[in-house]
Amino acid sequence: MKYIFTFLTALTTFLSTAQNNLLLEYYLPKNITYNAEIPTPQSVLGFVPGKWHVTHDKLVAYMKSLAKTSSRITIEDRGKTFEDRPILLLTITSEKNHQNINEIRKKHLQLTEIGSETLDINTQPIVVYQGFSIHGNEPSGSNAALVLAYHLAAAQGPEIEELLNNTIILLDPSLNPDGLQRFAYWANTNKSKNISTDPQDREYSEVWPGGRTNHYWFDMNRDWLPVQLPESRARIKTFHQWYPNILTDHHEMGSNSTFFFQPGIQSRTHPLTPKLNQELTKKIANYHANALDKIGSLYYTEENFDDFYYGKGSTFPDINGGIGILFEQGSSRGHAQQTVNGIITFPFTIRNQFTATLSTLEAAKAMRKELLQYQRDFYSNARKEPAKDAYIFGNSKDAASVYHLAEILKRHQIKFYEPRQDVTSGSKTFKKGYSYIVPKNQRQKRLIKAIFEKRTSFQDSLFYDISAWTFPLAFNLEYTDKISVSNLGNEVSNLKHRETKPVNQSNYAYVMQWHEYYSPRALYQILVKGLRAKVGMRPFTLENNNYDYGTILIPVQNQKLNTQELHAFLQEIATKNHINITGVSTGLTQGIDLGSNQFKALKLPKIALFTGAGITSYDAGEIWHLMDQRYDIPITKLKTDNFYRTTLSKYTHIILPNSRRQSFTKKEAEKLKTWISNGGTLIGYRNAAQFFANTELMNIEFVKPENIAKNISFEQKQDFSGAQVIGGAIFEAKIDRSHPINFGYTNNRIPLFRNTTLFVKPDKQSYNNPIQYTKKPLLSGYISQKNLDSLSGTVPFKHNNLGKGDIILFTDNTNFRAFWYGTNKLLMNAIFFSKDM
Repeated sequence: MKYIFTFLTALTTFLSTAQNNLLLEYYLPKNITYNAEIPTPQSVLGFVPGKWHVTHDKLVAYMKSLAKTSSRITIEDRGKTFEDRPILLLTITSEKNHQNINEIRKKHLQLTEIGSETLDINTQPIVVYQGFSIHGNEPSGSNAALVLAYHLAAAQGPEIEELLNNTIILLDPSLNPDGLQRFAYWANTNKSKNISTDPQDREYSEVWPGGRTNHYWFDMNRDWLPVQLPESRARIKTFHQWYPNILTDHHEMGSNSTFFFQPGIQSRTHPLTPKLNQELTKKIANYHANALDKIGSLYYTEENFDDFYYGKGSTFPDINGGIGILFEQGSSRGHAQQTVNGIITFPFTIRNQFTATLSTLEAAKAMRKELLQYQRDFYSNARKEPAKDAYIFGNSKDAASVYHLAEILKRHQIKFYEPRQDVTSGSKTFKKGYSYIVPKNQRQKRLIKAIFEKRTSFQDSLFYDISAWTFPLAFNLEYTDKISVSNLGNEVSNLKHRETKPVNQSNYAYVMQWHEYYSPRALYQILVKGLRAKVGMRPFTLENNNYDYGTILIPVQNQKLNTQELHAFLQEIATKNHINITGVSTGLTQGIDLGSNQFKALKLPKIALFTGAGITSYDAGEIWHLMDQRYDIPITKLKTDNFYRTTLSKYTHIILPNSRRQSFTKKEAEKLKTWISNGGTLIGYRNAAQFFANTELMNIEFVKPENIAKNISFEQKQDFSGAQVIGGAIFEAKIDRSHPINFGYTNNRIPLFRNTTLFVKPDKQSYNNPIQYTKKPLLSGYISQKNLDSLSGTVPFKHNNLGKGDIILFTDNTNFRAFWYGTNKLLMNAIFFSKDM
């Protein structure tokens, strides 16, 4: 024991000394001279990369210093994160190319256009986008970006000159500035002078939510296609300005792993990706293998990860004529950690990432013509694919959701048009002003198909991420794919929200339909103003207008604002929220009169959200983002580990997101029960169902499919288990539109996103099943047959009372990744109308 202790002490001393004496030469290629006038990272940071984790502010400072001193680099601030950090991009190439950069970019874009066949690619530069650490707690990438930027700015000799003359390098040093800053703070503040390599040390175990995500706890490597976050919008704009031939995405994985690079498991590649894409990826992989062999680093490829979901950085280029490459480095998760492969140090992880950046550029230089030709052929071949008709999507009652889907198309340089007039297709009518037409025959033909298609058959049953993301279904919009282009009106070049009608002044009352996406924001603004509002439980007709379930009534009498002030305020609300509010002159209707008891008084909700240990940060962040960014509704974030000391009486609603483990003790569960009994509403998501059942908050019967392995070998065990997972697919449910949970929806069917295998039996009373999966619910994506059989007829929503309060359960995520607009209103209905269920 004495000798082990002595060895560990010596090892700790060695590691500490090694990192303190770290030299930049540890990373750099041998036999290359560097321009002494270019600042080294340590001259700006105060340390060699790897001794400390670089914070984003210091990363920015170094990149700006390089741009000032190197004629090879220009720097661009493309916007701000939610925490107001700059989103930088370095363009690195020869000084000669910089002088003609716009012409080079325009010529490069011509490869994607009609007539590209005549372009001479022999002297055309290749474009490489190198992106780092989209997960902030995978920091070796961004720290390697420091070394890469220095190398490209300062290296001298004919090889670097040839590279820069023939390559445009778009260097994105931090794809997630907020997360990187958060993690750097954690790792640095927990570093010891005598570095501990014990994986149980505090340094290697971040506090919740960790640095992986951005400000609102989103995994931004799932947002390349939906483009809902500011960081994503900046990089997608750059992508479509350049259409890079290679895009690299530098990540980290578990500490006991080595180094991974693609192609990964090729059988799981999306069918819209050409086979040549994977062949080229594999050819590039030889350069990575050769480079890592030279420095003695272990690696693997073709046995993990995939290129199916186009919302990932390494897959998004594949549907846009480029080659996306994922790198995964076994993580030190701090400064040095003991693993099955020995001690892994932070500098070692940086060196591997940096080595892969150089092998990528070496491949780009050697394969330049081949990759330019591939890009040209990708778009040329796409143009030859039959596409005479068009998609149309819309919702005549919800223009804002239509707008936000169109907004995504706009960001992806997809052309769309107003319809000339109302368009009818089968039983669906698409109203002019509430619909857009997307011709298939345009440059982004394949990307358009990836966005709109439904897919239910697959070559493989395993997926690294979701298997379906059909955007019109995500937005709960009507759509069809066989509209004649003869219906095209004007191209939409300046996308705007639909103009709302002026609010006519009333001395009696105002009414507001609940269909529009921003109706909940408008209602909150009305209630927080101290105005009285009610919700209509039944439809009615008034002054030749039909009003649906959930119509909001604002009486003129007994309000804190006088008649003129109320009218002016509601006009402002209507304009800001893109909704129509109508003044009426009488309370006499066909249906429920405005003075009916079927109009229920509404109260201002005061909402809390459980966060912290045990809670899935993604799910919590999606709810926080929805309230804070979309609906401007204040929300209090409660910590689970401080819950017993929390005063609950100030909240009307508490939301419990999905959790990874049991988050509450028995005493805490009893505290929740008491709060509910006194009138509170608890809204739970996904595996909150288990908590509700275990604590007898709800009587829940689960359907448990029997997934018994037959003729499955030990080698196939993992794949068999993986095939039973619902990684993310879209299913159809029928809804009872008269139930308050469904107010605002106009059809009796709704598409739901699901990534759980929690199947809940319906209640015996049909009116207690306002949302129920249909007999054949699969709309798009993969699910095993046994799981599909189990899902059929089950319910994703349950509600029951407890004393004066309510308990609400959603087994599915209604706020998935911020782009599932179509079911956001289910949560808002649970908040505003919980007392009316």
